[in-house]
Amino acid sequence: MHAAAACGGHERRRSSCSREGGEARNKVGYSIRFEDRTSKKTVLKYMTDGRLLHEFCQQLRKEPILASYSVIMVDEAHERTVNTDILFSLLKDVARARPDFKLLISSATLDAVKFSDYFDSAPIFAIPGRKFPVEILYTRAPEPDYLAAAVATALQIHATEVAGAGDILVFLTGQEEIEAAEVIVREKIRKIGAKMAELIICPIYANLPSEVQARVFDPTPKGARKLVLATNIAETSLTIDGIKYVVDCGFAKMKSYSPRVGMESLVVEPITRASANQRAGRSGRTGPGKCFRLYTAYSFANELDENTVPEMQRTNLGNAVLTLKSLGVDDLLHFDFMDPPPAEALVKALELLYALGALNKKGELTRVGEVMSEFPLDPMLSKMIVASEKYGCCDEIISIACMLSVGNSIFCRPKGKEILADNAHRSFHVGDVGDHIALLNVYKSWKESNFSAQWCYENYVQGRSMMRARDIRDQLERLVARAGIPLLSNVNDLDAIKKAIASGFFPHSARLQKHGNGYVTVKHKQNACIHPSSGLADVCPRWLIYHELVLMTKEFMRQVTQLEPEWLLEVAPHYYKVEEVGI
Repeated sequence: MHAAAACGGHERRRSSCSREGGEARNKVGYSIRFEDRTSKKTVLKYMTDGRLLHEFCQQLRKEPILASYSVIMVDEAHERTVNTDILFSLLKDVARARPDFKLLISSATLDAVKFSDYFDSAPIFAIPGRKFPVEILYTRAPEPDYLAAAVATALQIHATEVAGAGDILVFLTGQEEIEAAEVIVREKIRKIGAKMAELIICPIYANLPSEVQARVFDPTPKGARKLVLATNIAETSLTIDGIKYVVDCGFAKMKSYSPRVGMESLVVEPITRASANQRAGRSGRTGPGKCFRLYTAYSFANELDENTVPEMQRTNLGNAVLTLKSLGVDDLLHFDFMDPPPAEALVKALELLYALGALNKKGELTRVGEVMSEFPLDPMLSKMIVASEKYGCCDEIISIACMLSVGNSIFCRPKGKEILADNAHRSFHVGDVGDHIALLNVYKSWKESNFSAQWCYENYVQGRSMMRARDIRDQLERLVARAGIPLLSNVNDLDAIKKAIASGFFPHSARLQKHGNGYVTVKHKQNACIHPSSGLADVCPRWLIYHELVLMTKEFMRQVTQLEPEWLLEVAPHYYKVEEVGI
């Protein structure tokens, strides 16, 4: 989590120092998206970068130089998220305007000189950590199959290093590789038999059931060793005690975005030297460790980039542009970005916001845009909520929005129970309603069970994801009330709900090609298929709306809903021509 620690004004800070005992705990709080655990007594607040930016937007209208804060610290700055990059420019202005304001930018792997230059030659402090020495070992030649090499290295470590003297952390790129590695390891252990000390395999990735994820933090039994198979989430986002050995495959899945066709892709790419050093550091937290890099020393020194490409240069900028517009930034091309985003991405974001009605022809924020900017959501989701007022279905739409906001971690398919899980998930798609309505059905059924954990277990639904969705929905309820949108229900009119969805996602429409040979998006003529996890994958409706287009093994549309083509003319007559819709 990207954390920012913000300390309150000088007066309040001094008074808090004189209090003692339990009262001091009330002085520290946190704020994350859709959850705020702070009060008027709070003097030290931890928050995500997104929450700090949202608060910045709100406070600038009242106090342009953030008078209520004396210190702001941005940690893990090397990750260069969109939110932190915007914050850098805004905080830079605050620091220039207020001599009393302290801004700290920190990271274990940071291009300090670049950051110092950006922040007006700010002083650089090198603070030595308490990490233990880590021995780095490289392969002599490039590995043709890093997955097989990772498994072989982990088993060799377990066989040659004393059991109970430290656990193993293996970095892989995603769920499929982790599952494949687990199968291979178990098969090899079965063949070796009792001659090998106990090896406890602990996978960790987003779609894993919560109770299985939690096992990674259990203490390792005496005489045994834990083998943690993880994605790059284990680089910085979580710390696992007892790790002494790291096996680094040298790759990670990176998200990139094509503004031309509006498609995101997850591509396996070599990691950066900064990431490699973060991974190695996982083995030296509680004692001396070893890091086995499955690539050569020459590759590390000469072929890996120093740092990750900033997210600002490889993502959809719709939300970033809406945020900047809400801050009154008109000249986006000359905004003081540390690393400017591609001009094409900015133009496409402006075009999208204009199509959604968030901007007028002059590029100024409209009343609709002002309301949309109040929701910490993607602009299309925000517009969907705003449009729900017209169709009298805000209650259903915010349930759909909260489920979509959780991502693709609602359903789980435990190994060996895939068929049972698929049958349970299929029950939410009665009548080929589409994935959006199916998500609504999931939430309604869970709510009717009184938010039961047992219900989640029986229906192969992630309990932790559902609780997160409920928190998001509670916050959305408060935000729609503040925006003056009536929380009306129209559960029996599915067409009205679908029209509200289309009002936000009309740019994401596709039609079935002749002879049923896949789909083509209406605007960009991009070929695509329905993702196999969709309830409509075997139905193949003639027209549909999709939530996102992602490049995996091929171009897949995720979370799709059937629609009538005339709805596009109804919800977006400014965007579609009659001949495009073909009616």
